[in-house]
Amino acid sequence: MEYDDDLKRIVAFHGHICPGVAYGYRVAREAIKQLGRKAKDEELVAIVENDSCAVDAIQVLTGCTFGKGNLIHRDYGKQVYTFYSRATGEGIRFSIDFDYPETPEEKAAWERFHAGEKTEEVMSRIRSRKARKIQAILSASPEEVMKIRHVTMPVPPEAQIYPGVRCAICGEKVMEPRARVKGGKIICIPCSEG
Repeated sequence: MEYDDDLKRIVAFHGHICPGVAYGYRVAREAIKQLGRKAKDEELVAIVENDSCAVDAIQVLTGCTFGKGNLIHRDYGKQVYTFYSRATGEGIRFSIDFDYPETPEEKAAWERFHAGEKTEEVMSRIRSRKARKIQAILSASPEEVMKIRHVTMPVPPEAQIYPGVRCAICGEKVMEPRARVKGGKIICIPCSEG
């Protein structure tokens, strides 16, 4: 299968193609299409409800990153991604809802793989299944891949830059609001936990 330049950039960043990358690619493209453009700074915010491969695709295509403070992780284990404009609070929530029809052979190979079997036969079936699933995700309509709902969000404050303070135990710098005081000394979280 031939990939467009956006998907090639995502695969180069992530390291491989997989169904999670395909989901993230589809979600990010749809978000940009509906919201107008990718983030140059913090004007577009993404809230991701998992830490799957899809999040790498979202970072590459939308410009939302942890470092800029416009990629917010909520560890709910859900394939749900919400994007909104910081200027208006208007956004779009994408919930992956894709049914990939597995053959009985694919299902059996998947069960064997999860049980720890890594024979060439099982791995070949897994690779084949993965390739077909990726193709199905990439060729389906947006409505077949995800539920799309418009939402309004309270706008969080922009990312803040805090001064660093030195931990009295390990000597490493820690962001001031994350520092703890123990025995009258400023220490980092790992040192405060022992």
